[in-house]
Amino acid sequence: MISDHRCFFCFIRAFEKLIKKANISNEAKNSFTLDMINLYRNQWDELMSPEFSRELHGILRSYTHNPDPYRQEKKQNNDQALAMIPDLEKIVEQSNDPFNTSLRLAIAGNIIDFAAHDNFNLKATIDKALTEELAIDHTEQLKQKLKNAKLVLYLGDNAGEIVFDKLFIETIKHHDLVYVVRGAPVINDATLEDAEYIGMKSTAIVISNEYDAPSTIVHKSGKAFQEYFEKADLIISKGQGNLEGLLPLNDNRIFFLLMVKCNVIAELLNVNKESFVVYNASIQINN
Repeated sequence: MISDHRCFFCFIRAFEKLIKKANISNEAKNSFTLDMINLYRNQWDELMSPEFSRELHGILRSYTHNPDPYRQEKKQNNDQALAMIPDLEKIVEQSNDPFNTSLRLAIAGNIIDFAAHDNFNLKATIDKALTEELAIDHTEQLKQKLKNAKLVLYLGDNAGEIVFDKLFIETIKHHDLVYVVRGAPVINDATLEDAEYIGMKSTAIVISNEYDAPSTIVHKSGKAFQEYFEKADLIISKGQGNLEGLLPLNDNRIFFLLMVKCNVIAELLNVNKESFVVYNASIQINN
């Protein structure tokens, strides 16, 4: 639930950026602000953070009539990431541990997040991810689970980042891997359009979760996704939004891959903000 006051102020900053770029009147901006306050007042103890974000995006669309405000930025991020792939492929090929290297690159791609950052340095983040020790490192356990998993479900996060996921998936070479994107545009999260654009379908089965929250809310997602989720032997979850939606399930099949972007999640995982994480809750508990 969004019971931590810091979450609300994070939403204020994120939606301030959106209403600044929206072509709406000051009256509409003021009205949206009141709607946001009322939603928080009435449902702060009922909605998870990604659900609150979904509701706010729906309200904002009623003012802007723009279903995809980050469409241009998402294409730019996809193009930027695609342009980096030849060099990144060489890094993976020349690595002593291609699995670990491509995994770290996938985590580095999680920096591409317009909900958390106005600006980000992708190259610097890649360099840091390749050299810095992971704050929580369950990489070897993930690698072993992959060897035994018949069906792998890979939950994507953001446009641009999806390109780094593709490189990791190509390194995994798993025979039955399903890649999941959002059901409709929300923030800069990846959709079927992004998956098609970067060529993900040549690497994995691609489906939508048929829900437009910036997270994975299983019980509100589509039937096909729920069936895959039920059958999966291993679930790889990218990004902080997916963690917020899935961590309460206490599902030991889920490995969370992310860069920690706020103090609330940093405190929850007992790591520093901006650290890199490969995390399985059951392993953490057992240790």
